[in-house]
Amino acid sequence: MPSDIVATQENTDTEASGKLGLLPLTALVVGSMIGGGVFSLPQNMARGASAGAVTIGWLITGIGMLALAFVYRNLSTRKPALDAGPYSYARAGFGDYVGFNSAWGYWLSAWIGNVSYVVLIFGALSYFYAPFGVEGNTWQSIVGASIALWLVHALVLMGVRQAAIVNTITTIAKLAPIFLFIVLALVAFNLPTFQLDFWGTEDLSLGSITTQVQSTMLVTLWVFIGIEGASVGSGRAKKRSDIGKATILGFVTVLLLYLLVSLLSLGVMTQPELAGLPAAASMANVLESIVGPWGSVVVRIGLVISVAGAFLSWTLLAAEIPYRAAKEGMLPEVFATENDNNSPSGALWITNICVQIVLIVTLYANSTYLALFYIASTAILVPYVFSGAYALKLALSGESYADHEGRVLDMAIGGLATVYGAWLVYAAGPTYLLMCAILYAVGIPIYIWARWSHKARAFKPIEILIATGLVAAALVAGYLMWTGAISAL
Repeated sequence: MPSDIVATQENTDTEASGKLGLLPLTALVVGSMIGGGVFSLPQNMARGASAGAVTIGWLITGIGMLALAFVYRNLSTRKPALDAGPYSYARAGFGDYVGFNSAWGYWLSAWIGNVSYVVLIFGALSYFYAPFGVEGNTWQSIVGASIALWLVHALVLMGVRQAAIVNTITTIAKLAPIFLFIVLALVAFNLPTFQLDFWGTEDLSLGSITTQVQSTMLVTLWVFIGIEGASVGSGRAKKRSDIGKATILGFVTVLLLYLLVSLLSLGVMTQPELAGLPAAASMANVLESIVGPWGSVVVRIGLVISVAGAFLSWTLLAAEIPYRAAKEGMLPEVFATENDNNSPSGALWITNICVQIVLIVTLYANSTYLALFYIASTAILVPYVFSGAYALKLALSGESYADHEGRVLDMAIGGLATVYGAWLVYAAGPTYLLMCAILYAVGIPIYIWARWSHKARAFKPIEILIATGLVAAALVAGYLMWTGAISAL
């Protein structure tokens, strides 16, 4: 879509070629949220928390992510000219450099997450072909992942609409094994098993309830990343009103599925049993305990379809954000290149080259799915926090409000989303925050290059302080990693 065309009417019915309707927008939200995480939830949640703490963790996450969903719904209608999701909101509310960091962090999270997705695919396939390895990081897995990467790359180059249609199909297909698991787990659910050591007081290694709840936060954040998918793609939506509908519809659907998968599993196997399962595809092990080996096969096939669909969704999102940012001078112009199919080819090539490089690094660094998804989850916190803060700022100032109607409610929603984002920053812990500081510091020369190429001033005084703080944190992180004091594993 040409960069100077911006959807400014809330309910435009334009049927322009390449535009996305409610179904593909909802599929983009659901498809980007439901990836490999749901298939790993039983072990990931039980790894550091009891059934009671898991329940509290979902309650906090449900409220926080619902607030964030309403933030994206409200902003899509109140600020229709801002059609690049979290990046646009951060820049409009807090300046160019914060906007850049929002785009940079979102992009980092998207493509690092894509590395974890393809690693997870081949880890699941190791059940059928052992050389792929349980962790999905053998040389056979990396070769297979690389082939998958460039096939998806070619698909997106054919056009965003075509890729979105394929994503809709894979989203529908991935839901079937999840529904099957829920039905069978519901039949096998045992209440005494679920209630056993409900608060984790007998297992001292779990720690306090607060510690247990904190351990679930990055997991629950990871499985909800993508809630902003329709907002990111809003510049390609047929109707402005569909963006908010797709966001809320996708969120409610996914929340119900996640709750059922994680809580029902705790009624099939005990918390220690779930915690001892392999991290990837632990849902397969749970279903196998109910119905035998065929259950594991079904789940693993579903996981491959699901992660492949999520990989496609995130390839679209990973290219769209830097493309939009480059159009506005926040990233170098190479990110803004389009091909004849109106696909963001420049951003796509750069993104997938980065994915390919890190895939090769995982072979030698022995990186795991969990390490990659923790880093990706932490990197996206900046875009989420500033989205909530911008919604709060609008409600407090009254900007875009014709009268006082709805302002109090929107203040509460924006404030809750911001507080939830801040809680996630705390829950992430210093290790992953410091590692992400390195990634954000790397973006500083990229930002300076982009601003210089547009003959624009790079930093305001307050932004110099922010950049200096990032560099200082990155140096500390580098030193601690060098000495072995912190590690992603």
